[in-house]
Amino acid sequence: MSQIKILLVDDHAVVRMGFKMLIEAEDDITVIGEAESGEVAIKLFQELKPDIIVMDITMPGIGGLEAIDRIIAKDKNTKILVLSAHEDSVHPKRVLNAGAMGYLTKRSAAEELIKAIKFIHQGKRYLEPNIAQQMAITQLSGETNPVEILSDREFEVFIALAKGKSTNEIADTLCLSPRTVGTHLYNIKQKLNANNSAEIALIAIRCGLIDP
Repeated sequence: MSQIKILLVDDHAVVRMGFKMLIEAEDDITVIGEAESGEVAIKLFQELKPDIIVMDITMPGIGGLEAIDRIIAKDKNTKILVLSAHEDSVHPKRVLNAGAMGYLTKRSAAEELIKAIKFIHQGKRYLEPNIAQQMAITQLSGETNPVEILSDREFEVFIALAKGKSTNEIADTLCLSPRTVGTHLYNIKQKLNANNSAEIALIAIRCGLIDP
């Protein structure tokens, strides 16, 4: 029986170990590689040619969203399942737009993860039911989330700012120069019509992206 080959990407070794145990409890799924960052994920994806990448998006360095962009740019048929702590409707929409085929929260049951992997392996998209419901409600209500107009990099800077990180801290985390972060900050303020970090945090709370 041929096995579904998984590349597991998460910056926490303990989290990776837990998901690896869940995945490898199945006879027809195996983890062929692990990565702790977007940069390593891109490198291993090219070396190992996994069937599916199971990936977090909140990681140091380039982060998950940009890693998805770069991987899909190399091979548009790559199957990516995002496994994230974020339970809002904006993050799933962003990763699906970037080319991922599925989105699960880390709180989902083990069988949900296995189900998602098997769906995606068959070429079908998979969204955790409560996330799909949230997205459908947002769409039906016609609400436009202001954050959706940000680029992927601006979005990552926006989230970091909303969580109270300084320009230098963000620069270190995302491997950018403080000047580049400053440019992103200027663009974010212009696009969201925000004057300062407090207003940015309020927008993030209103959109359900961070806890008040």
